[in-house]
Amino acid sequence: MTDARGNARPNGGAPARHTPGTPCWASLMVHGLDATEEFYRELFGWEFRPGPRQPGPYVRALLDGREVAGIGVLPPDRDLPVAWTPYFASDDADLTADVVRSCGGTVGVGPLDAADAARLVIGSDPSGAVFGVWQAGASPGTAVTGVPGAPAWNELTTFEAAGVAKFYTTVFGHDEEAAAPAGPDRVTLRLNGRPVAGVHGVGGALLRDRGPHWTTYFTVSDTGDAVGRVLRLGGRVLAPSRDKSHGRVTLVADPEGARLALLQDPR
Repeated sequence: MTDARGNARPNGGAPARHTPGTPCWASLMVHGLDATEEFYRELFGWEFRPGPRQPGPYVRALLDGREVAGIGVLPPDRDLPVAWTPYFASDDADLTADVVRSCGGTVGVGPLDAADAARLVIGSDPSGAVFGVWQAGASPGTAVTGVPGAPAWNELTTFEAAGVAKFYTTVFGHDEEAAAPAGPDRVTLRLNGRPVAGVHGVGGALLRDRGPHWTTYFTVSDTGDAVGRVLRLGGRVLAPSRDKSHGRVTLVADPEGARLALLQDPR
């Protein structure tokens, strides 16, 4: 059997480790952990369990008992943005960190062990977009996708797609699928023939206060209902709903300002 990402499930049980290069975890760092837990509990139906306390307070978000994401507390002495960060699977986080540096990226955190859960790295690509590297230990990462409340997709918004996409293909072994020459500046990153992430170049339209950044998409059963909950819980709508090839999408922010996209699967 396979899971929604195409990873094998041994005997139909717990998911195996994600294929290297696959987005396998989504993590949010915030100032107020309790309030953030309440927001996502009401929005997605998540439950929370304590996670590794290295490098700081952290909880695992569970959906029907299976891990889907993590939320941690920002160090008070560091001026870091509140943002969702996608992590890409790696068999060797230390080696991947070396490749990140050699390809013009930056390693800001790690490699370090998050207790026995994983060995991780937080870095940025040459354009400055932040991403993570996840070498699975006791936790293989996100255990369910494709259902309401679970991560569904990750997309990088940057100045120009082709050059930055080349960084990810070199570091993580992705294949590239560029849009038609007359179409938008987009590249789809693929592994073993299946799409795993997108890169969207927007040139001068990139917001100065954001810079290049990754956005994590979460599946919802109905974007209208989900947007209503976001607003009721103190979040904001950043862009009106749009129908895209993979479903209806609404860009929102949680009460601390972390951006995320709500995706209503057309199926």
